[in-house]
Amino acid sequence: MNIVITGSLGNIGKPLTIDLVNRGHQVTVITSKAERQSAIESLGAKAAIGSFFDVDFLTETFRGADVVYLMEAWEGIGSIFDKDVDFVAAFDRIGNNYKTAVEQSGVRQLVHLSSIGAHTDQGTGSLYLHNKVEGILGSLSDEVAIKYMRPVGFYSNLYRNLDAIKKQCAIVSTYGSDQKEPWVAAEDIAATIAEEMEKPFEGRSVHYMASDEVSPNEVAQILGEAIGEPDLAWKTVPREQMLSGMLASGMNKWIANGFIAMQAAQESGSLYEDFYRHKPVFGKTKFRDFAKEFAQVYHQQAKES
Repeated sequence: MNIVITGSLGNIGKPLTIDLVNRGHQVTVITSKAERQSAIESLGAKAAIGSFFDVDFLTETFRGADVVYLMEAWEGIGSIFDKDVDFVAAFDRIGNNYKTAVEQSGVRQLVHLSSIGAHTDQGTGSLYLHNKVEGILGSLSDEVAIKYMRPVGFYSNLYRNLDAIKKQCAIVSTYGSDQKEPWVAAEDIAATIAEEMEKPFEGRSVHYMASDEVSPNEVAQILGEAIGEPDLAWKTVPREQMLSGMLASGMNKWIANGFIAMQAAQESGSLYEDFYRHKPVFGKTKFRDFAKEFAQVYHQQAKES
């Protein structure tokens, strides 16, 4: 098949591209950075250099594709530390650009990387933007089949805690307990998407993705063991304290408030209600597997600092 991938060679895009090329598909990877062309071509794929804010570029790149993989790359919109970035307007524009490009190019099969929490537009913080884009794509003609892929929280998000682990021997959050919650590995997401691309498309369907279930306290325990810091703790702080700290660091106000609201939904369990109603088969990469990778990064950074 002729498959177009948005999102360049990110945590999901790179393993997805490798998998699809190995399966014998013709793959075109959209990237906004010309310097990534050689890396894309080295994987056996074709590079299309352009922006998801350019409808004409998207239309021409999508034209003739059997399947298009759509995702909204936050880093392609702007820094979360830029106070002037309007992420709501940007997601709206990207979603409508994708819709227009699909209509004009004649694509009939889409895979959309959405997110946990996209089942509702209430109470999920910034994750509601994925619900918004799902809705925009859902307004396409019924002739367009869409698979909405909703991963839970990425293991790799824990790398954001490296500094706190080094300085405080803690992972700092507004919630924490022994209540398990689902996590997912990027490579498991890529593998699931590649498989779904080869399965029949019909109408609109939702596919949740997860790799393991681990509680906050277990996260700290397992990572602590892996990095040689058995006293590593999952530390909770009041939401107001967390919010003021993020704002003081220069974080975009909308993003900061959205993060606090998302963690509140994690704590209450409301974020995962629809996930558990449609609980998927878990991927192969378990949290202890990720912990080994995390330890390598942790110790490498320690050497360099």
